[in-house]
Amino acid sequence: MMSDEVSLPNEQLFIEDWNAYPMRQPFVAKVVVDMCTGGGEPLNRAALILEELTGQTPVQSRAKQTVRDFGIRRHEAIAIRVTLRHKKAREFLEKVLKAKDDVLLIKNWDEDGNFAFGIAEHINIPDVKYDPQKGIQGMNITVCLERPGYRVKRRRRQRAKVPYRHRLTPEESMVYVKSTFGIDILEKERERTYLF
Repeated sequence: MMSDEVSLPNEQLFIEDWNAYPMRQPFVAKVVVDMCTGGGEPLNRAALILEELTGQTPVQSRAKQTVRDFGIRRHEAIAIRVTLRHKKAREFLEKVLKAKDDVLLIKNWDEDGNFAFGIAEHINIPDVKYDPQKGIQGMNITVCLERPGYRVKRRRRQRAKVPYRHRLTPEESMVYVKSTFGIDILEKERERTYLF
C-alpha cells in the first residue's frame, strides 16, 4: 500500500539553512483558538470550556450585520476567541495536535506559511473529560508562523515590508512543523475502516 504522505524534497536544505543562520528559523508567533456558537447560553458554556483549556479569559466577537435566517442581530456576541503566545502557544498546540492524531493535510496551509485546522469535539483533546453541564463544542485553531524580524511590518515608527527572501514559504513552514511537532502531512485524509 502506497503512502499518501507529502514528500518535502528540500527538508534537509532548510534545516541546514536554519542551523547556519538562526535568524531564518521560523517560530510559532501565536495560536488563535475560536468557537462560534451563536449568542446566548451556548456562548457562555463555550467561554467556560475555552478558559478551562487555555487558562486565559476569552474575548467576544460581535456580528457585523443582522442575519434573520440565523436569528443573529447586529452587534450581538456570537463567538469567542483566545490568542496564545510563547510557551503557552507551543504547549496548547502540542496538545491539540494529539486530538488530530498528529496528522494534518496539505490544504491546511496558506501562501504565507500559516496553517489552520478544526476540532469537531473538544473532548477529543487528551486529559479533557466530558461535563454534561458544559456540553460538547468544536473549535477552530489558527497558527501563525514567523521568522525573527517580522516586527518591522507591525511597529509604529519606520514601518517596512518584509522582503521576499525573508518571507516564509508553505513548504518551509511544513518542514518546521513536521520536525518540531513530529506530525505527518498528507495529501488527503486517510480512509477510515470501521469494524462492526
